[in-house]
Amino acid sequence: MLYHYTDFNAFDGIIRCAELRLNNILNMNDAAEMRLFMNGICKAVTEKLEKDKESEKVRQTESYFQKEMAEEFHYSAYAACFSRYRDDAAQWERYGNLGRGVCIALHERLVQKMVGGAVALQEVYYQTDMREHWLVDEFYRAVKEPKAFAKKNLWKLQNLMNDAWVQSAAFKHPSFAREREFRLVVSPFISNEFAIEPKYHVTAGRIKKYYPLDLNKMCGKLNLHLSDLVGEIIIGPTSSQSLPILQDYLTDCGLDFLKNKITLSECPLRKRTS
Repeated sequence: MLYHYTDFNAFDGIIRCAELRLNNILNMNDAAEMRLFMNGICKAVTEKLEKDKESEKVRQTESYFQKEMAEEFHYSAYAACFSRYRDDAAQWERYGNLGRGVCIALHERLVQKMVGGAVALQEVYYQTDMREHWLVDEFYRAVKEPKAFAKKNLWKLQNLMNDAWVQSAAFKHPSFAREREFRLVVSPFISNEFAIEPKYHVTAGRIKKYYPLDLNKMCGKLNLHLSDLVGEIIIGPTSSQSLPILQDYLTDCGLDFLKNKITLSECPLRKRTS
């Protein structure tokens, strides 16, 4: 199972509207991780070039990465986050509205069958040393070519840079490793593979851009119902949600089969007091 911890507003969107919102990673609490990844790749490549005493290539590579990273919002991915951990205290506190929310469990096997194209299910990896990442050797070979940075040859580096931005969406600092995170990720800048239109969520404070995944459509491709995709619904440990009302809600949403998949959290998370 993949466990998505959230609040009841988002739960309503997923269950009643069959829409999973993928939000901009740059707006998440680990937004700097994409930049850390890109800096790490650049550093590993330039270290290899320095060993070859290629000072001019080092300068060109650093300049190229800096220029690309200045456009990070253009390359930013959008994601929905999941964990391997069921009923986990840290997940409830960070993502489940301090335990007042809800957790939706999805069958990983079915999610894997539904994704494709610009939509991917990526397991997050946790490291700071990028030297062993496969992109390092790819970039190194590319920049070593004669006239690698000539305008007519930049398409090769640009393809690698696109791959790097996609990879960066599944990178986090090792201090997050205990989350065992998976992400449903879309990369809108891969325009030839991406057909989902963005939407905007307007609040009193700001406007947020997101990409909606139509879960009914994705399930339909496998001749499944949304209730087949959902394996469990866990009411948070500090939630005041009534079980009978949640059951009525599911019935009225046409998801009567999910009524028997509701459980109550057994996590001993205490309610916070002011």
